Amino acid sequence: MDKLNLGQHISQKFNEELEDVRSKVLQMGGIVEEQMAHAIQALLTGDRNLASEVIANDQRVNALEVELDEECTRIVALRQPAATDLRLVMAVIRTINDLERIGDEIKRVARMVHEELDGTLDAAARLEIEHMGGQVREMLRDVLDAFARTDVRAAVRVARADEKVDIKYQAITRQLMTYMAQDHTTIPTVLNIMWAARAIERMGDRCQNIAEYVIYLVIGKDVRHAGLEGVLAELEARGE
Repeated sequence: MDKLNLGQHISQKFNEELEDVRSKVLQMGGIVEEQMAHAIQALLTGDRNLASEVIANDQRVNALEVELDEECTRIVALRQPAATDLRLVMAVIRTINDLERIGDEIKRVARMVHEELDGTLDAAARLEIEHMGGQVREMLRDVLDAFARTDVRAAVRVARADEKVDIKYQAITRQLMTYMAQDHTTIPTVLNIMWAARAIERMGDRCQNIAEYVIYLVIGKDVRHAGLEGVLAELEARGE
């Protein structure tokens, strides 16, 4: 094999490795999205069997995180990627870490189902948590799509959506605190629901983080410094 063909072979192999990593990130994200749906369903219905399945399946998320982290480390060591390829590897490492953390929060929600919740999660609280859970699930689905398509504008929309989740969480917290103030005997069970709501809110924060990694991947800018408006202004300047 001459030098030119060898170079093309190495380049093709490298591209295949990067594509495999991207594919596995989306696979991991799909598992996390399914886990999230089941955990919230278990919380709303009190389904302890479903909650137990969610807890047991968390190991699938952890295993993929370890596998992808090792693969990215190998790529950096052997391929020494530069520019966009290096940003992709770094974005993947950060993304899988946040997906694994979302998995941890999902497991917390599932564990709360095994606590005493009877009678406290009334129709009003259930509706609010269901709504917030739906918002976070949409954020996760949209940010995974943004990652797959390297869509900066979609990532910006996800980052902004976290504000709505925060507002919903604050409303739920006020509602639950009112319950505790009216009847002190409900405090232990209400706190369990509050921890579950907090875990769901944190999932939204993690989705926002992943959105920021997508932006970094595509334009090489840290949103914490450039700001979302700055990102959009740069896209306009580029004609994108």
